[in-house]
Amino acid sequence: MEDLAPDSPVDRLFRPQDPAFAADPYPAFAALRERGRVHWYEPTRQYLVPHHADVSALLRDRRLGRTYLHRFGHEDFGRTAPPAAHEPFHTLNDHGLLDLEAPDHTRIRRLVTKAFTPGTVRELEPVVRRLAAELVAALVKAGGGDLVAEVAEPLPVAVIAEMLGVPESDRPLLRPWSADICGMYELNPSQETAARAVRASTEFSAYLRELIARRRDDPGDDLVSALIAAHDEGDRLSEQEMVSTCALLLNAGHEATVNTTANGWWTLFRHPDRLAALRADHSLLPTAVEELMRFDTPLQLFERWVLDDIEIDGTVIPRGSELALLFGSANRDGARFERPDELDLARADNPHISFGAGIHYCLGAPLARVELGASFGELLREAPGMRLVAEPEWKPGFVIRGVRELCVEL
Repeated sequence: MEDLAPDSPVDRLFRPQDPAFAADPYPAFAALRERGRVHWYEPTRQYLVPHHADVSALLRDRRLGRTYLHRFGHEDFGRTAPPAAHEPFHTLNDHGLLDLEAPDHTRIRRLVTKAFTPGTVRELEPVVRRLAAELVAALVKAGGGDLVAEVAEPLPVAVIAEMLGVPESDRPLLRPWSADICGMYELNPSQETAARAVRASTEFSAYLRELIARRRDDPGDDLVSALIAAHDEGDRLSEQEMVSTCALLLNAGHEATVNTTANGWWTLFRHPDRLAALRADHSLLPTAVEELMRFDTPLQLFERWVLDDIEIDGTVIPRGSELALLFGSANRDGARFERPDELDLARADNPHISFGAGIHYCLGAPLARVELGASFGELLREAPGMRLVAEPEWKPGFVIRGVRELCVEL
């Protein structure tokens, strides 16, 4: 990027539609942090927040919300209702934990937690390790291939499918549905993106309703059966809440894992001395996974609505505004991380916010860590000479940020 001086116009620093920016946004983030704590960004009419302390605090601030509909109507809040044609997406999305606030969020998270317990993750661990071993073995047998398509994508999808009890023959449907739905989380999604998300939301919702109906008649030991059975003082999840929960587990539960895996290996290939150290000492793996999530954050930006006026560094941000919390910038903030632009696989003090914070802290974080540990560990053991064939291209989009493919040979 041609001008990264801190006093450059914000829309010259922050250019999420620019492939060059998406490939390496971190110098621009540094300039934004130096420029100040909050910046108005006209193209999306949002306030950008780049510092770790502010992002971390605002994720916990109840004056902000993922939605405003628990307190205001669209008109009262100064916003326009989404087009009626988008209703299938919003019905699916708006009944999930990610976009709910108290009291609905509190009630649903309590019920989901009764089904998705730490014991669930422990029981899944051998399944995750078996699936990772099978995928890596196939890659090794082929002498290499696309790490994204052969390992990074299929592992979390297979794990979620195992959790939900989705038959193996149906699993190829899941990744395209998730990719199309998640397109709506980008900044200013196009009409074509919205149409794909609506279609995927309709198809996935219908599929999940059929799956729930089968589990009501014939319960199993899968998560769908557990969600049906979950209750608290007579309260249960509605069918729509179950559908939205299952969709969220797929979408949030695999997009971040895919990008952490692929982006993480791309980072390691660019730091051969660190990769050599990790190959020599696999005990570094737990801290290495956390550092790779910090160093190249898979979900770069999360949005929050301002429900009551707030002030950041003398700037009053009125109710009805929207904040863009820059996770990738926060995770490189030198005010919180020593040598933030250095990849330190043994970093002990690492309060990255890649899983969020506050009431919306990622419910699936323990499972994501198991998946990442399994896939990185298996590749380190079984493909110790794995090397990059070509520099990857980045997928379009910035919020959910990842490479299209990562071609390797052994």
